[in-house]
Amino acid sequence: MKYYIIAGEASGDLHASNLIKELKKNDTGAEFRCWGGNLMKEQGAELVKHYNDLAFMGFVEVLKNIKTILRNIKFCKNDIQKYNPDALILVDYPGFNIKIAKFAKEAGIKVFYYISPQVWAWKQGRVHTIKKTVDKMFVILPFEKDFYKRFDYNVDFVGHPLLDAINDAAYKNDINSFRKDEGLSEKPLIAILPGSRKQEILKMLPVMLKTVEKFKEYEFVVAAISSLPKEFYQKICSAYDVKIVYGKTYLLLSNSKAAIVTSGTATLETALFGVPEVVCYKGSAVSFMLAKKLVKINYISLVNLIMDKEIVKELIQKDFNISILEKEFSKILIEKNANEMKQQFAELKMKLGGIGASAKTASLILKELKN
Repeated sequence: MKYYIIAGEASGDLHASNLIKELKKNDTGAEFRCWGGNLMKEQGAELVKHYNDLAFMGFVEVLKNIKTILRNIKFCKNDIQKYNPDALILVDYPGFNIKIAKFAKEAGIKVFYYISPQVWAWKQGRVHTIKKTVDKMFVILPFEKDFYKRFDYNVDFVGHPLLDAINDAAYKNDINSFRKDEGLSEKPLIAILPGSRKQEILKMLPVMLKTVEKFKEYEFVVAAISSLPKEFYQKICSAYDVKIVYGKTYLLLSNSKAAIVTSGTATLETALFGVPEVVCYKGSAVSFMLAKKLVKINYISLVNLIMDKEIVKELIQKDFNISILEKEFSKILIEKNANEMKQQFAELKMKLGGIGASAKTASLILKELKN
């Protein structure tokens, strides 16, 4: 079978790469062409475009780059047509992927969606388009199946693929070995996860780094993604006594006492490692104003959304400043507070449905294609 897969960010690259791995187990003649990242490429997929060239964050940023986005959509449609896949697999990235789904459906290509767009948060009208254009939707959050049921659309809950990634034995590393490999001190480690896009890192990391001055009894370590140049991180961090580790976020989290995290998939990853965290986010003023009018959720972090209550503190826009960040970060370093948060994280893990999301999704896709 020939598969065309589109993922538009780092987390999508991770989950799509694991899906490719599972598809290959049961389809030995599988061929893959993709939009994504290095992890998908490592699994043997032919990489058309890297997600670093696709990620535009916020309303204003999308408008500024609309010509590039439209060119990418046109190019993608032509590329799919030439490749003529048996299946198109879309991974989150809704603004782009929903348009491609419509095109592929009209072209007679089977369309699968792995990791639902967050239509429950905003643009719920997209569900009607999804129903018309997507043959099978695989959701990873427990409340999403019930959400789609309200629109008379049956989807498959497969569990969260992060459980598979984190279950990998490669991340269960000895702390002494990790310290030695990265040149770290004996101080307790604090992870700083500033995001995966240049744009958000430039907004988030400078404020996060200011905490280093107050908490000198800890070793602060910035989790850098390997697809961005080292010089990019070094320039931002040059004035601070911090270490930078590249492409080893899970190793860092498995050895960390606490974390400061940019809102996104990383908030859930941090929780699944049982690391107390403060969640931060800041976008452009216009983007935030529009989001407040359109978004229909009480929280921005996946941890709080899944638990439907505030487990981790969210510092958004004007609340994301060094004064409040230091105050909230101090709280999670208190043992009693940290233990309470870890107990909530254990309950969260139970809600996510167990390991095997990638294998379940691959099996359901192959079953549908055979039918």
